[in-house]
Amino acid sequence: MKIIPVILSGGSGTRLWPLSRKQHPKQYLSLAGEKTMLQETITRLDGLNGLDSPIIVCNVDHRFLVAEQCQQIGVKDPVILLEPVGRNTAPAITAATLQSLKSSNNPILLVLSADHIIQDTAAFHKAINIASNQAQKGKLVTFGIMPLEANTGYGYIRSSKKCDEDAYLVEEFVEKPDSKTAQFYIDQGNYFWNSGMFMFKSDTLIEELNTYSQKIVDSVKQSINNAVKDLDFIRLDRSAFESSPSDSIDYALMEKSKNVVVVPLDADWSDVGSWSALHNIGKKDCHGNVFQGDVIAQNTSNTYINACHHLVAAIGVENLVVVDTPDATLIVSQNEAQGVKAIVNSLSKSKRSEGVNHRKVYRPWGWFDSIESGENFQVKKLHVNPGAKLSLQRHFKRAEHWVVVRGVANVVKGNESLELQKGQSVYIDIGEKHSLKNKGDTVLEVIEVQSGEYLGEDDIQRFEDIYGRK
Repeated sequence: MKIIPVILSGGSGTRLWPLSRKQHPKQYLSLAGEKTMLQETITRLDGLNGLDSPIIVCNVDHRFLVAEQCQQIGVKDPVILLEPVGRNTAPAITAATLQSLKSSNNPILLVLSADHIIQDTAAFHKAINIASNQAQKGKLVTFGIMPLEANTGYGYIRSSKKCDEDAYLVEEFVEKPDSKTAQFYIDQGNYFWNSGMFMFKSDTLIEELNTYSQKIVDSVKQSINNAVKDLDFIRLDRSAFESSPSDSIDYALMEKSKNVVVVPLDADWSDVGSWSALHNIGKKDCHGNVFQGDVIAQNTSNTYINACHHLVAAIGVENLVVVDTPDATLIVSQNEAQGVKAIVNSLSKSKRSEGVNHRKVYRPWGWFDSIESGENFQVKKLHVNPGAKLSLQRHFKRAEHWVVVRGVANVVKGNESLELQKGQSVYIDIGEKHSLKNKGDTVLEVIEVQSGEYLGEDDIQRFEDIYGRK
């Protein structure tokens, strides 16, 4: 029977990246290996029988990043559903389920989050095969993590002790406990950590949701019916999707249904919900430190340092998490690492740009990095992929000066057509039509200096665009 992976990413998943999370959340970063977490989530399914192309549910702002990362690992024809607004996991999963029924005859869906780490792939595949058998019987299946400790950071699943082919009936979902309650759960022997991963047949989910949360099904169905195809993406209708209750799949269905079973999973699993989790799973030095990037440390112990921007030096510190990004630097005690969300909320309330935008922004032609900005000027680095082209456009409030630093640029400037080599430049006046293309088979890099009274991305009029943007 066909199995379709459903990957919840972006607006649907938890957020870890402490600042500037909108453009570059953790699931798109290489935090624990060579691949990004999204890519790891997809590739760890290699070898499963009956596996089809994935459905990925993501925030509209992450669409080009998701598409590029799928292309990098050779994923063919992924279905990328764009959430116009975050409405929690129940509407996201419902959207993927209804979309799957448009092209497949009642497939089995395997719902995964893009921010999990699973080290033992063989054990994971074994659990999936058990869950698949249960799903074919019409069960809603969740994966329960064999608890290693009395962890207060996870919800728990209480199971019956009656086993059906290594699956157990779920008796109760319970919220994150205090330490005393968590230890009680561990001592009972029939409690699992709630992984947030599921497996079911598409029609089973819709039938159950119609019983317990029909408003979600009605709203999301309308959003799917009114969805718009945009390049390789499917844009869900905003007004219909926004009208759906914003509920988790646990609250909307799993806690209420009597048709849920849990499959135990002992596969070295970790939900990367905080920076301290990366310290826990990382390869530690003799002092208990985990370093990524350019780090120099003396008399430092039990510390996680991620230097993804420039050199970070630490002397005489312990039990810290230090994350240095191009936008901001996070320094937090290991014991307080879960509190990053409060900082992000504070940034949003004070309307700080760090809580919304990231320096590096992805576009269908590549990406740009906002290197520097000030009154009436902004400097960007443009990275244009081979064969890609920026739209023919003009700006009403800013001029631009382009300097080629790598590759060969084909430029349209007014009625002129220019070819610029490395070290050459061109000035684009306010109101002048222009475009930029990379005809070569290597990356084109351009430094763009903007000057004017207004430098916002919405100061643009497009005349031609090969990506179909208005």
